[in-house]
Amino acid sequence: MSDTMTQDAGFRARLAAWLDQPAVRNTIIGVILFNAVILGLETSSAIMTVAGPLILALDTACLAIFVIEIVLKLVAFGPRFFRSGWNLFDFVIVGIALVPAAQGLSVLRALRILRVLRIVSAVPSLRRVVEGLLTALPGMGSVFLLMSIIFYIGAVMATKLFSSSFPEWFGTIGASLYTLFQVMTLESWSMGIVRPVLEVYPYAWAFFVPFIMVTTFAVVNLIVGLVVNSMQDAHAEESNAATDAYRDEVLERLKAIEERLPRD
Repeated sequence: MSDTMTQDAGFRARLAAWLDQPAVRNTIIGVILFNAVILGLETSSAIMTVAGPLILALDTACLAIFVIEIVLKLVAFGPRFFRSGWNLFDFVIVGIALVPAAQGLSVLRALRILRVLRIVSAVPSLRRVVEGLLTALPGMGSVFLLMSIIFYIGAVMATKLFSSSFPEWFGTIGASLYTLFQVMTLESWSMGIVRPVLEVYPYAWAFFVPFIMVTTFAVVNLIVGLVVNSMQDAHAEESNAATDAYRDEVLERLKAIEERLPRD
């Protein structure tokens, strides 16, 4: 019984090592990129008319490779597979692709493009970016709360000041929030919104200029700073882990050499 368990553990370890090989990981990345091109080609009616069956067959083949990869990982890691957030991410993405797109679930056919997101879990640099974003979320929560307060104050002020002349933009709190969001993004804010308002309310610049300065240049840059700082921290942790692993490996080799040296 123990021999069987030992052989099974050895097989799982060899399978996990094989899946972690650069050649295997690069092959999966290549399949993901190829599948992204195939899914894009499926949106063209002309191409589907000429080569529809071939494209669908290639798409099915890509999905089969993804399923085989997930199954092999489940065999190699067992319950440990679900302890990794990235493994769960891949499992959900591939699972969505397996749901039959029929009747009320036809929208899931469009969600197959989510398979392209697997490139995030396959490329370490992209994983680091996402991990940095997730790490920054707690800090960004406070920034978003501050921005919400600023937007609410601005929306109330804009509704009271400009609603009578521009009800389509500032007639309600909701309309004012949407308009101020457009102003914050600097999308047609000058000619499309602010200048018409200035023609009726010459003092309106005293409202819009501070609002843009606070939201666009201060708060948004604060969010960017939090994300960049989190990404740097994640990169530093990864570098420290790699350094520690290398140091441990060197120490083990030195210890092995010392053990082989003759004793006086």
